[in-house]
Amino acid sequence: MNNHESFTRADYAEAAAVIRQRTAHHPRIGLILGSGLNPLADEVAGADRIPYTDIPNFPRPTVPGHTGQLVIGQLAGQDVAIMQGRGHPYEGISLQSATFPVRVMAELGVHTLIVTNAAGGINANFRAGDLMLIVDHIGLMAITGGNPLWGPNDETLGPRFPAMNNAYDLALRRLALKVAADLGIVLRQGVYCGLGGPTFETPAEVRFLRLIGVDATGMSTVPEVIVARHMGLRVMGISGISNVAIDDPDAVETANHEEVLTAGRVMVPNLMAVLRGVLADLPALGSAS
Repeated sequence: MNNHESFTRADYAEAAAVIRQRTAHHPRIGLILGSGLNPLADEVAGADRIPYTDIPNFPRPTVPGHTGQLVIGQLAGQDVAIMQGRGHPYEGISLQSATFPVRVMAELGVHTLIVTNAAGGINANFRAGDLMLIVDHIGLMAITGGNPLWGPNDETLGPRFPAMNNAYDLALRRLALKVAADLGIVLRQGVYCGLGGPTFETPAEVRFLRLIGVDATGMSTVPEVIVARHMGLRVMGISGISNVAIDDPDAVETANHEEVLTAGRVMVPNLMAVLRGVLADLPALGSAS
């Protein structure tokens, strides 16, 4: 896998041009759907559905639960671009390829990115089916060299050394909490950790992650958020807790992808309700910083 693959502004523009030819919508909000969360795109009105295979340089997901198409239309009064599925570096693609769609969405005019994922619960109080608002992340893969910004930097896209202390927009988080409270939906808050995968964590790794303050962990999201912030997009993230991580080496149960997809079906109604509420109130918050 080439972790330092380079794309140019022209590559992003080419992909955006292909998308514009397939839709009359002008999306300003981008959403990325994680494993088992594809049904969220079914409520998009006037949807134009573009397979990733039709878009130059878009990664082709190979993981079950990741449909691999871009859905553009209206949701809760907003023009949105929804990624049904994402590519992961563990599938054999570069970090630059995995985050290519985020660059393209920005090229299309998206100013706010909402990322969702299915995550393992590290916090001992979490249960499968919970929703967790991401307040911050620990990018273990990124801080040990697996960073999508490695390689040449295009100053027209963003700075060489972007700050990440405000990665998850405070106003968006407050809005999500208000929406969830008004709906009577429990929305937990916590720190997400991005790991390389595709193996689930060992019990020792689970205990280590808990020790350093991680509440939930997964194999995506962090690279996308880094690239989004590099380009000045506002970001909100929600993890669906699909399973509780196993911290006992003698436990008989094992983590598996099927439970991730099953939990996704349980979480979708609450996640959809929260996202609808957030989207409906977004105009009051303005656009990107």
